Amino acid sequence: MGPIMKFLIVLAVIVLAFILFNLRIVPQGHEYVIEFLGKYSKTWSAGVHFKLPFFEKVAKRLTLMEQLLDAPPQPVITMDNVTMQIDSVVYFRIFDAKLYAYGAVNPIMALENLTATTLRNIVGELDLDGTLTSRDVINAKMTEIIDKATDEWGIRVTRVELKNIMPPKEIRDAMEKQMKAERERRETLLQAEGHKAAVITRAEGEKQAAILAAEGERDARIARAEGEAKALLLQRQAEADGLRALVAANPNEAVLELKRYEAMMKLADGQAAKVIIPTDIVESVKKNVVFSETSGLGSVTEQGSHPEPEPKPDPCCDDKAEEN
Repeated sequence: MGPIMKFLIVLAVIVLAFILFNLRIVPQGHEYVIEFLGKYSKTWSAGVHFKLPFFEKVAKRLTLMEQLLDAPPQPVITMDNVTMQIDSVVYFRIFDAKLYAYGAVNPIMALENLTATTLRNIVGELDLDGTLTSRDVINAKMTEIIDKATDEWGIRVTRVELKNIMPPKEIRDAMEKQMKAERERRETLLQAEGHKAAVITRAEGEKQAAILAAEGERDARIARAEGEAKALLLQRQAEADGLRALVAANPNEAVLELKRYEAMMKLADGQAAKVIIPTDIVESVKKNVVFSETSGLGSVTEQGSHPEPEPKPDPCCDDKAEEN
């Protein structure tokens, strides 16, 4: 191998080492800011790039992924002069590498201070209760204000969250007592409502039971009345059928007189009842031999017409009475 060949090999190795030394691989989600002789030249995105030696340099290596800034607790004074400690977290990402590299000397520190001042301004317009109950409102306002202010730094603020709100110990003790009193009030109210509901339910049950009992009594009375009416109707129908049968049989005078007598006996069936029989009825009954033999009314009347015999005087007793 001649000296020329050796020189070429050495030269090739030097050139290859030079190329490899100036190759740059930008990972996914990152960007490099390149300066040419101290001036911004271009921005490398993900991929393989070649840097001119001695003329170009990588000024900033930036990540485009979302980042988290955890700000330390800040003393904040509310509108009603209550000092509390509030810490927040800021989620952001870089959307312009050039603006981020040349917009501010220290963009992260600038973002942290901007977050603290914005938080003080917003909470200073609220009272203690408003601060404790308006986290969503505070988060939305801070996100809007900070995102608008950081556009010049190439930073996009996606959201801001209040991580913790720490009032003074005296305020926390008072809040705990208030919460305890509120819980006791709710418990008393729930017990009263439960007792009220139980009384109402019991009263409704008694009312329903009374209604059902009244309806049952009404139905029973209706059923009894319907039964009595039906029995009376059947009785009247039976009497009507008997009368029709009697008329159809064409009875003689004796049978008619017997039926009249039976009707009189039914009228006399009761306490303190008096029946006055007309004379013509009695005479007609007496004339009818069949009716007299059947009922015995003629013999009774006949016996009743003879006067009772007078008692005979006793000689023994009468003589003694005269002597005395």
